[in-house]
Amino acid sequence: MAQPQTAPDARTRLQTLIPKLVLSPSVAAMVVFVYGFILFTVYVSFTDSRILPFVDAKGARSYDLIGLSNYAKLFKLSHWEIAITNLAVFATLYILICCAIGLLLAIFLDQKIRGEGLLRPIYLYPMALSFIVTGTAWKWFLDPGIGLENTMHLWGWTSFSFDWIKNRDYALYCLVIAAVWQSSGFVMAMFLAGLRGIDNEILKAAQMDGASNWQLYRRIIIPQLRPAFLSAFVILSHLAIKSYDLVIALTGGGPGRATELPATFMYSYTFSRNQMGIGAASAVIMLMTVAAIIVPYLYAELREKR
Repeated sequence: MAQPQTAPDARTRLQTLIPKLVLSPSVAAMVVFVYGFILFTVYVSFTDSRILPFVDAKGARSYDLIGLSNYAKLFKLSHWEIAITNLAVFATLYILICCAIGLLLAIFLDQKIRGEGLLRPIYLYPMALSFIVTGTAWKWFLDPGIGLENTMHLWGWTSFSFDWIKNRDYALYCLVIAAVWQSSGFVMAMFLAGLRGIDNEILKAAQMDGASNWQLYRRIIIPQLRPAFLSAFVILSHLAIKSYDLVIALTGGGPGRATELPATFMYSYTFSRNQMGIGAASAVIMLMTVAAIIVPYLYAELREKR
């Protein structure tokens, strides 16, 4: 005979309630200051807003709905086209080089070499720095007047020239160099975890069948790193799309607009040019791009767990 369920006592109810009470302010703040402002940005992107107050200097409202006009204006702007083109080049090189270097470093550390405990934190250290610090440090290093070029001249190599950071054609690659330096160690850690999770029995069986090291990596090891590759792609794509502080610290978006990205475009049009509607529209496009990458990834992960 089933025993009747007894109601939880006051102590049990209190133990259940306290975590909710502790977390509720953080949850409420996140809902308001994250999701609330996301919704507000979406709303502003459909208005003719130019300034923050609801009433401008002439007494007219600045939040009147104008439909998709801001999005139409956005995609007609040459500045936005430049930012999108720069992002495509930057993100492609950033992701590919980070994955290549991260995979090579992971394979190197997976050989059970001496000093792995020292090398691993050295490779991971750049990721602990903020992008502002990274951008500032690489700006000093790449500046022809005080950095690498000046050092080479002081050492007697007067013909050495490395002025990419001041060259419109090469400044974007300076962003790639700094970003890859900061993130490749993090990608290495993901690949190393994937390598350490591969069943050694499969590798031993392949070696007994006469497979070379190249065949092991090409046909067995690298295909099994697919989840790590996918995770790296999602994380690096997100970092590339929202890159702002690295650009501002390293090049400021220049020379000219050679290193302008959507994030710097959004800030410029929102706060410098005082066109909040267009700035909000660019922010919504960035959000949709990130969502288009992350949502399918999360769906695939949840589906696989089920």
